[in-house]
Amino acid sequence: MKKYSYFYILWAIVFILLPLVLIFVYSFNGEIGVGFEEYSFSLDNYKNFFDSLYIKILLVSIGLAMISTLLCLLIGYPLAYIISRMSERLRNNLILLFVIPMWMNFLLRTYAWLTLLGNNGLLNKFFGLIGLGPFDLMYNMKAVLLGMVYNFLPFMVLPIYSVLLKIDKDLIDAAKDLGADNKKVFLKVILPLSLPGVYTGITMVFIPAISTFVIPNLLGGNKFYLIGNLIERQFTFTGDWGFGSAISIILIIIMFLSLFVTGTISKGKSENQEGGGLW
Repeated sequence: MKKYSYFYILWAIVFILLPLVLIFVYSFNGEIGVGFEEYSFSLDNYKNFFDSLYIKILLVSIGLAMISTLLCLLIGYPLAYIISRMSERLRNNLILLFVIPMWMNFLLRTYAWLTLLGNNGLLNKFFGLIGLGPFDLMYNMKAVLLGMVYNFLPFMVLPIYSVLLKIDKDLIDAAKDLGADNKKVFLKVILPLSLPGVYTGITMVFIPAISTFVIPNLLGGNKFYLIGNLIERQFTFTGDWGFGSAISIILIIIMFLSLFVTGTISKGKSENQEGGGLW
């Protein structure tokens, strides 16, 4: 067993810790370029990020990630709740429908929306048959949000569904025996017990949503410049690896802060439930 634990530790060091250390070290490089051939310690990369333009890009990225997370929650929780109350065979088939698209390449899933939302796409052709359109469905904020919700919705549904499925049915029966109606059972029993799945889903959606760059590139038509696009451009086009690394470190800090906030809220809710009960 120790042999395998050493292997996992080595794997984590080589593929997780070492790349993060390299990004962190390179974020302080004051020289523009690729690699460590020319390296001079400087805080300029972090100072440059606090320009009003980059702060605006960061705020837009956070706002868009929060909206997409909220939409995934509003859509995903009812779906997870409805599926969890179905028969075992039916709910397994429905959950499989959420999992199957995740087996496909992320880029291909996003490209599929081009054929649906384009001026000559399936949706505009359908609207044309009934005398409507064509509508401008591509290269706008709505298309970017739609792509985010579609790609990240399973990350909200699955954790909530798994928690709802594990709720002890005896608690629900006991609440009904004590005179609680369906509304009160949901608000006082089911919802509080499902909150760990909600917090996990929020984290799993928000983190990839704030760092995505493929969806804005394809569905936004490069009209919406998010923080993920800014990082990608520094490494692939501008060649300023130091600035790109600094932005990456800032984004990692924001992700850790979001994990800390959701973890703290989840822990506080659990302690309240243990101390005062569900009622």
